Amino acid sequence: MVVLYTINCPKCLILDKKLNDKKIEHTICTDESIMETKGFETLPMLEVDGQVMNYGEAVKWVNERS
Repeated sequence: MVVLYTINCPKCLILDKKLNDKKIEHTICTDESIMETKGFETLPMLEVDGQVMNYGEAVKWVNERS
């Protein structure tokens, strides 16, 4: 399961586009209370099967998908 936590900032939109371009199924969470509960201080964040990644890690993960 892949979840993109976003507030639709420019980086968020780029990461969403990269996920779509690679045809990676994902859900989008814009609920700021959930993000606050998870302790996120920056966005976007990507959660893949329970592993949380910041923007740089997420872009690298997406780029490595075939």
